Amino acid sequence: MWCYRGGSISAEPRINDRIRVPEVRLVGPSGEQVGIVPLAKALELAQEYDLDLVEVAATARPPVCKLMDYGKFKYESAMKAREARKNQAHTVIKEMKLRPKIDPHDYDTKKGHVVRFLKQGDKVKITIMFRGREQSRPELGFRLLQRLASDVEELGFIESNPKQDGRNMIMVLGPHKKKTEAMAEAREAQAARKAERQGHAPDDHVDESPDAVKARADADAEAPAESSTEA
Repeated sequence: MWCYRGGSISAEPRINDRIRVPEVRLVGPSGEQVGIVPLAKALELAQEYDLDLVEVAATARPPVCKLMDYGKFKYESAMKAREARKNQAHTVIKEMKLRPKIDPHDYDTKKGHVVRFLKQGDKVKITIMFRGREQSRPELGFRLLQRLASDVEELGFIESNPKQDGRNMIMVLGPHKKKTEAMAEAREAQAARKAERQGHAPDDHVDESPDAVKARADADAEAPAESSTEA
């Protein structure tokens, strides 16, 4: 019987004195190929440049090591990963439920939600719910789904055709725009609105000081009266 006493395997590369090989293929600070050198020589060069010796390809023979500022490298890598997560677009499936005999007002409201979802780059699962005798009239649900798909065809397309699922009929609409495009447009629109508010704020201000009011009154008094002509 054996017992594992070691810690978890680290995903961090080996650096400096943690590197345990007789020689390495060394890459300089600017990416230049130095060649195969003894480990002691590589560590000596790292000290001269005031940098770290970082193992970047441990499985190579000999391992590839690079001279770099490892702390700065980790920070920049973390910031890039954070920015990538921020801009990552997750596919979202929204759901909208309708009745086969929905009234016009409710239909317009539901359609408005579908339009908004598609503009955001999200998929929409449309569910027609049948009750009682409605289950014997599946064509009502099919026609309603076809009508909705036609009304929003500029924004989305039928990704999954209508199909019966027990008491329900389901159809999936996919957006023409990718999620990343919709997110980018939303950010641009928000920035434009902010810039417009900031740009027009000074123009909307009217000077109501006594001197300004008197100056406007004098200008109006001096302006020539418009002549009128009666037919």
